[in-house]
Amino acid sequence: QVQLVESGGGLVQPGGSLRLSCAVSGSIFSIYTMGWYRQAPGKQRELVATVTRGGATFTYVDSVKGRFTISRDNVKNTVYLQMNSLQPEDTAVYYCNADLQLELLQPPKTYWGQGTQVTVSS
Repeated sequence: QVQLVESGGGLVQPGGSLRLSCAVSGSIFSIYTMGWYRQAPGKQRELVATVTRGGATFTYVDSVKGRFTISRDNVKNTVYLQMNSLQPEDTAVYYCNADLQLELLQPPKTYWGQGTQVTVSS
């Protein structure tokens, strides 16, 4: 049973920081691109950041550039999102996802975590 488990969400004041973690567990052959998405109330889920398997290529939505940093640990099968200078508009449920290849002859598929709430408020 493959699982993606997020942690690190919570309530923080504007200007504060949080670090999200997402650990992949289960029987996995390979992990490709990993990423973070978020969904605010009444809005569509949007991409926040992604990182490729080798950790050399990153993408960020414009609104978080310079404030958020995505990274991954391929030994721990974990992806992180360091969020600095948080603003109320960053309030959302944050979801991690990963393209997982479970067996050698199977194509990669996208898996999602359950989400973790981030609330930025004074």
